[in-house]
Amino acid sequence: MALEDILTKLPEVEKPLKRLSLKEKLIWTGIVLVLYFILSLTPLYGLNPNYVAQFETLSILLAANFGSIITLGIGPIVTGSIMLQLLVGAEVIKIDMHTPEGRQKYQGLQKIFSIFFIIFENAAYVMSGALPPATPTTLNILILLIQLILGGLILMLLDEVSSKWGIGSGISLFIAAGVSRQIFTRALSPLPDPHTQLPVGAIPKIITLIAQGNANMAIWPFVSVIATLAVFLMAIYFSGVQINIPLSFGRVRGFGIKWPIKWFYTSNIPVILTAALMASLQFWALMLYNAGIPLLGTFEKVQVRGGRYTQVAVSGLAKYLHNPTLSQLFSQGITRDALLSIGFYAAFMITGAIFFSYLWLNVGKSSPSDVADQILSSGLSMPGFRRDKRILEKVLARYIVPLTILGGLTVGVLATLADVLDALSRGTGILLTVMIIYQFYENIRKQHLQEMNPMVRKVMG
Repeated sequence: MALEDILTKLPEVEKPLKRLSLKEKLIWTGIVLVLYFILSLTPLYGLNPNYVAQFETLSILLAANFGSIITLGIGPIVTGSIMLQLLVGAEVIKIDMHTPEGRQKYQGLQKIFSIFFIIFENAAYVMSGALPPATPTTLNILILLIQLILGGLILMLLDEVSSKWGIGSGISLFIAAGVSRQIFTRALSPLPDPHTQLPVGAIPKIITLIAQGNANMAIWPFVSVIATLAVFLMAIYFSGVQINIPLSFGRVRGFGIKWPIKWFYTSNIPVILTAALMASLQFWALMLYNAGIPLLGTFEKVQVRGGRYTQVAVSGLAKYLHNPTLSQLFSQGITRDALLSIGFYAAFMITGAIFFSYLWLNVGKSSPSDVADQILSSGLSMPGFRRDKRILEKVLARYIVPLTILGGLTVGVLATLADVLDALSRGTGILLTVMIIYQFYENIRKQHLQEMNPMVRKVMG
């Protein structure tokens, strides 16, 4: 069977036959969200009841809920997309993206890669013992694997529904939804914590502590709420900061456009890659320690809810990669080791964000040279300068390179502040959510501004 025949037989969500209104897109987005939450709350049948989720950072990045049927979340889908991009970029797979046939072939291959990694990564995760079955029989392992594969395939189709019928990418939507749920729970949940008998939510906890006359203990929940709001507002502000470079059409006098270069030039990529690197190092540290090679640190078992245990890093690199908080610093005492932990974590996060931001400048095809090619291929030029790529590239580099470094520094500092001040979600998750919501806002404003009520249009515009 030829590759083209396989691509035509893949499950696919059809595109709408007409242009959808904003109301229709919001309805479809709501349906996708509800189904995503149902998947994330559906526990794996046959999972060991003593299983304890670890690597919270990875769950945020992957829009996952460990222990549910979407334990790996969007991880396999993203991995498949990245692998295909690398193969196409290296011309191992040759596809002409300028033709409809080429784009259709690319989308079909992307789906094949996603299906392959959904099966492969879930199988590797189960076989490695990361998801222990209640009874370690072949049948139970197979049942766990089937559930995970079905969950991954459904999530892949929901992503397609959201992209074609909703307001934007389903992958972005799932990340924002998972973080928003975590913030909502940690801010407002009135349910009691089994350890302290105080509400889980920060706001009910503050009210309860003040009512009990323990106003001093209410300081840290209050700091968590304020830190979350502050990081949200700062991220929204910097998302709107940009430099507009005037350009003109060479053949049309008096008509030009502005080419925007944003403060967050590389978007949320730096903080994603830095957080993923930290989570990966912690993961390998645990794997090596369990294998009797404590190269990256040692761990000890700590009892959590329900008599279950989890492993916590107590020395080595893995310990200092775990995000420290000021509340822990003051409650456990200000020691040299605690200050070193905060300093190392902040330095790693900020330096990593700057490094990956600059690295992505070339890898993500957004360097001054790439932007100059885009401008020239569009028939545009910079007023007052000769139409020459070398000159245009040099002018663009004056803005793009500094903004790349400053943008990486900003996201690194904001993520560190959120983590150290114990915000209601990880700093990475908050930044991701703000940037995703801001992208959705820009899409709605560009595509559906004229459909809105005049008052809403005024606010959006």
